[in-house]
Amino acid sequence: MPHTEIEGHRLTLSNLDKVLYPACGFTKGEVLHYYTEVADSLLPHLEGRPLSFLRAPDGVDADRFFAKHVPPGTPGWVTVRTITRASREPMNQVLLQDLASLVWAANLAALELHTPQWRTEYEGAADRIVFDLDPGEGTDILDCRTVADWLRHRLRQDGLHALPKTSGSKGLHLLAAIEPTESDDVSAYAKRVAQEAEADLPDLAISKMARKLRPGKIFVDHSQNNGAKTTAAPYTLRAKRRPTVSTPVTWDELGDAGSAEDLVFLSSDLPGRLREHGDILAPLLDREAAPRLP
Repeated sequence: MPHTEIEGHRLTLSNLDKVLYPACGFTKGEVLHYYTEVADSLLPHLEGRPLSFLRAPDGVDADRFFAKHVPPGTPGWVTVRTITRASREPMNQVLLQDLASLVWAANLAALELHTPQWRTEYEGAADRIVFDLDPGEGTDILDCRTVADWLRHRLRQDGLHALPKTSGSKGLHLLAAIEPTESDDVSAYAKRVAQEAEADLPDLAISKMARKLRPGKIFVDHSQNNGAKTTAAPYTLRAKRRPTVSTPVTWDELGDAGSAEDLVFLSSDLPGRLREHGDILAPLLDREAAPRLP
């Protein structure tokens, strides 16, 4: 098996030719290459956040599983923290803090990287608020942007600066930086705003989780602000038919899109986008400028 040294750490890489996305022949080696290319933009969004991985060791068409616990055989140089939230038993989780750790995780076929809205230094106090806009049957991401624009202006009234990214699946995520605030309080605020969206856009937005209510509507999912929930990280691959990426977009791009496919980004698109736009979500990283949640 090939070996490599990254930042002074020796890694053994395995099955680099194994196809993980059969529809397009995308291999594990290409997964590792992708994460290496976007690491400078991705890692700051992972810093201090315990990871949940969606692993697909035999590819996206085979069995996949979420892993929160530290995988067996994790090298000693990978950062691990004991998470002690009162809502669950203490759990050891991985933090990906450097390129070597990111490549190590990718070598485990951890295709998707999911994080909570809080960092370990303020465990349970969120420094981001998120809305996951999920299109029901008969709608798509272009309908999501109508709701996203409503949320953008509503959050601005409270001094919050919302930034969009594609989910890498069907919908949109809106994120805004906030001063660290107890997750329960953030969840309550997000639920109120989602209910306001439903009241103001009754033909399009819905805040209730019942699936039977979702056809023809955009579900404004506020639940991922719960301290125990996670959201797909910016720049993570998704375990879909193609190697799509949860990709930050500008509001102008969102408004100019003429079809849902215009807002689908593959791993091959990201290096060029980052050269052109940089990290569109960089304002989320400016903790000193984060406003207080009203």
